[in-house]
Amino acid sequence: MVPLLVVLLLALLLFGAGFALKALWWIAVIVLAVWLIGFVVRPTVGGRRGRWYRW
Repeated sequence: MVPLLVVLLLALLLFGAGFALKALWWIAVIVLAVWLIGFVVRPTVGGRRGRWYRW
């Protein structure tokens, strides 16, 4: 009974980790796309291209 519980717990952990990693990959792709779009649509400040971020 204990080995069955260990296997089920391991499968649950791996499924959860796989789902979390897949979600993190999608978030990383979205952030990268927003970052690249920021370089294309930068505002012009005083005749030159300004920064689109504040820091």
